[in-house]
Amino acid sequence: MGRRSGRPGGREKDGTMIDSVTGGNRHNILQELGFSVRLAAGRIHGDGRITPHMHVPGTGRLRTSILAAWADHLAGRLAVEVMTPRVPVTLDLDVHLYRPAPGTGTVHGTGRTIKAGRSVYIAGIDFTTGDGRPVATATGAFMSAPDPSVVMPDLTAPPSPAPERLLSVPFAERAGCRRREPGTAVLPRSDEGLNAAGTMSGGLTALVAEEAVLAHAPGQTLSSLALRYLHAIRTGPALATASLHHGLATARIHDTGNNDRLAITATARTFPHAP
Repeated sequence: MGRRSGRPGGREKDGTMIDSVTGGNRHNILQELGFSVRLAAGRIHGDGRITPHMHVPGTGRLRTSILAAWADHLAGRLAVEVMTPRVPVTLDLDVHLYRPAPGTGTVHGTGRTIKAGRSVYIAGIDFTTGDGRPVATATGAFMSAPDPSVVMPDLTAPPSPAPERLLSVPFAERAGCRRREPGTAVLPRSDEGLNAAGTMSGGLTALVAEEAVLAHAPGQTLSSLALRYLHAIRTGPALATASLHHGLATARIHDTGNNDRLAITATARTFPHAP
């Protein structure tokens, strides 16, 4: 989710189910990551199979931005369940890896409520491999939309099955995300990269932040990525500019088509070279 994005879920007038995260009444790039989600006993679970198109270029490792996208999906769905009818918007999202991410197999995510207050909701996500080895831990923080008149439609969302259409090219290429000079990456606005409120998806903003950092460090991967959402990216392109010193990076993401407005700040750390 992006700040003030709203990302409402529910049903359109024709009965089409809208996914609360990606807007399931239209095709979305993040759906091609093949992450299936189900709710059970107050928790949320998700499963995704790693493919080579999900790897960081020059490595055999899963992108940290994909873990961030999956964490955003799981935490956002929990926030919707808890905060409805108020609309949850993301404040912060972070992912921290225990070791370089796997490059094959499956990843399982389990989300749980950490805090469910009247105005702030926090979820924790744990990622493991298919055989139970820890991969990463993540946290998503959400607040109620400031406008109390904005409410969620009636939610009766079923589990989200993995889509039949999966990535057929590398993730950044599919999203149109390009590295420029060291420390800079750009991501255009695309109808296939929007959430249900018509703003740029949080999972894709994680990608452009990751690419800006890795433009400084080709052949490396991120050990952590933390995003603070200030404003939704409504116009684009999203331009990320990062600096990297001794493995610690800071990045700023601007909505260049909206008076170059600062939308997201990020921090990240890199692992050493991970073949």
